[in-house]
Amino acid sequence: MLDTNNSILFIIDIQEKLTKAGFKGKDAAHNMAKVVKAAQILNIPTIVTEQYPKGLGTTDEEIKNNLPQHAVTVEKAAFSAMTESGVKKFFEDKKQKQIVLGGIETHICVLQTAMELIQQGYEVCILEDCSSSRHEYEHNTGIELLKQAGAKIVCTEIVLFEWLRTSKHPRFKEVQALIK
Repeated sequence: MLDTNNSILFIIDIQEKLTKAGFKGKDAAHNMAKVVKAAQILNIPTIVTEQYPKGLGTTDEEIKNNLPQHAVTVEKAAFSAMTESGVKKFFEDKKQKQIVLGGIETHICVLQTAMELIQQGYEVCILEDCSSSRHEYEHNTGIELLKQAGAKIVCTEIVLFEWLRTSKHPRFKEVQALIK
């Protein structure tokens, strides 16, 4: 199960124009905002990428407005975020091995980033309800390939409640309020 001391939240390209153009893009952004708020409450290291923000816009406002102060944002051009120097540096400085990942597009940037993370020995959990592609079949194909590669497919509530582990967690009510 996920452990707050061993987790990193990795948000891939949930940007203004991409959320409007895709299958369940706005839903993915809204769900990711809940995970971001929980990451802030639970002090989970967070990294965000933006693919060509000049043309695709910056990170969705609901997410951006709730990012933890310690969150790192990296602009990228490559489809796999793991090839970007700012992302590499972020991971070099961390000891956590559980990566909770979601974003746009599932079958391109999320897939390629997750594949590299798996190859590097990370446990990757894909937030299915926080991921999107232009078309449903592309999203579903990406999720299937991720499963085949060994990623765990999860959703917002699975992540939040695994991070909490118990209703006696001191921050339980704050996190629970995010899903009501």
